[in-house]
Amino acid sequence: MHSNITSSEWLCNNLENEELVVVDCRFHLENANKGFEEYTKEHISGAIYLDLNKDLSGVLGEHGGRHPLPSTDDFLETLGRAGIGNDQIVVIYDDQRGAMASRLWWMLKYVGHENVHVLEEGFSHWKKRGYPVTATVLSPVPKSYTPDINEEMLVTMEDVKSMVSQKNAILIDSRSEERFLGIHEPIDPVAGHIPGAVLEEWMERTTADGRWKKKETQVKELKYYKEAGQDLIVYCGSGVTACVNILALTEAGIQPKLYAGSWSDWVSHEDNPVSRKA
Repeated sequence: MHSNITSSEWLCNNLENEELVVVDCRFHLENANKGFEEYTKEHISGAIYLDLNKDLSGVLGEHGGRHPLPSTDDFLETLGRAGIGNDQIVVIYDDQRGAMASRLWWMLKYVGHENVHVLEEGFSHWKKRGYPVTATVLSPVPKSYTPDINEEMLVTMEDVKSMVSQKNAILIDSRSEERFLGIHEPIDPVAGHIPGAVLEEWMERTTADGRWKKKETQVKELKYYKEAGQDLIVYCGSGVTACVNILALTEAGIQPKLYAGSWSDWVSHEDNPVSRKA
């Protein structure tokens, strides 16, 4: 598979592939246990579960954002427990328009995994198609993982300040327009956006019913960023939904960078400037 997105038909036809690892990443910000409860009730046959808070995030601190990346060692240990080695084909799904699945996709790409894909649609669509689901929870055979870290994929707060001030990068805010403008901020203590950022709402990368838009659509809708010829830095609230934009931009032939701490890290530093609607 050459695309970062894979079809439900392909996955259904390859569920018996011994090199395949299917990962369920369903998660609800308002109820942190709900995703795992949904998984234990039913999931794609053979899927294992990884939790945004417990497996795909590190320890919370004063800075670093609401979902800081785990240490590389901790993440590699998680991959090993999940039965993911360097040679596995990994297909990830959620039921949140690709938000959580894209976070794991990005993390795997960061440690050098080539064969990782996000399912074209969420679990609900898979089930409606009549594809196999189960409540059986399997115990993966542990693997070891040798990383090949791609440092170019990640930037720090200081990198953001430097690149934006020098005007050699485009800074993309992936949140909703209301949050970007500072009209409504339901999660973080400060409203607004990083000065100089442009708005590219993450939910625009999927259709109204939650399916990923076709590659040719992503290319058309995101062509401005490719034609701009500048580095792209993408952020959101806490480094999760930004990964949806990053995956879509990657599909469009662009290699953006993630500011993982995102808005929640930025506003944890009281001296950082903030822009909002006048």
